[in-house]
Amino acid sequence: MCFECGKTFIYVKHLKQHQRIHNGEKPFKCSHSDKRFSLSENLKTHEKMYSGDKLYTCDQCGKNFTFNSHLKRHMRIHTGETPYKCSYCDKRFSRSENLKAHEMIHTGKKPYTCDQCGKSFTVTNHLKRHIRIHTGEKPYKCSLCDKRFSKSESLKAHERIHTGEKRLSWSKTENTFLNKRSANEFFTCTECEKSFSNKHNLEYHMRIHTGQKPYKCSYCDKRFIQSTKLKAHMWIHTGEKPHTCDQCGRSFTVKSHLNRHMRIHTGEKPYKCSHCDEIQSVRKSEST
Repeated sequence: MCFECGKTFIYVKHLKQHQRIHNGEKPFKCSHSDKRFSLSENLKTHEKMYSGDKLYTCDQCGKNFTFNSHLKRHMRIHTGETPYKCSYCDKRFSRSENLKAHEMIHTGKKPYTCDQCGKSFTVTNHLKRHIRIHTGEKPYKCSLCDKRFSKSESLKAHERIHTGEKRLSWSKTENTFLNKRSANEFFTCTECEKSFSNKHNLEYHMRIHTGQKPYKCSYCDKRFIQSTKLKAHMWIHTGEKPHTCDQCGRSFTVKSHLNRHMRIHTGEKPYKCSHCDEIQSVRKSEST
């Protein structure tokens, strides 16, 4: 019997293996890396990754996998199976880790925190990707030119510029891949890797890099990247204040100024000081 948790075992060797959970002992070391394991069978499974053997093949698309469990998980792409259901809403997922990350949206839990800037994330992979902003690391290199990227999806989007390839989407009805833009297609800036859901937003964004400001004020020489920015600016000249508070009737030129004003009525204080517990209705930069 384990004296730490009271669990009982028939064989002594199983008790000894179990006790490694409590004492942290990991006697089995990978010969290819510094990773260690408490059980020999876990080491054997891990080392299969280095053998290059991919024994399990998807009969739908031909993709190969080292582990049968990975093939089974992949098959859900084709079958549409989503066995993991959120306990807070009706959303379902094909992978347990995706469910876990999703449920953190409901709970507000962000357990992975950047030690450089304090930003928190629900998924550890998002933290790893974020840290590259601080380190400047760009591990994904284009095979057709020398350009490097911090995100794999940015590399894929960039390489399609070279190949002219269009993103493939899976059709459940026709059981085949279609050469059509999928619902979650993204448009990526090749200068800074920022992604957008539609082409027009990317075109607007690119003006930040090119310096292009096609929208000129008819009252002064000021120019703008977006027509909406010009429209808001023109109200300064005309005196128009289209955004009105429904609580006190005060009007504002800019919608964000109305939103900030509304906190007087609601009492909302969304900004917390990073050095103490004080909370404010406006950012320090907004109050100066």
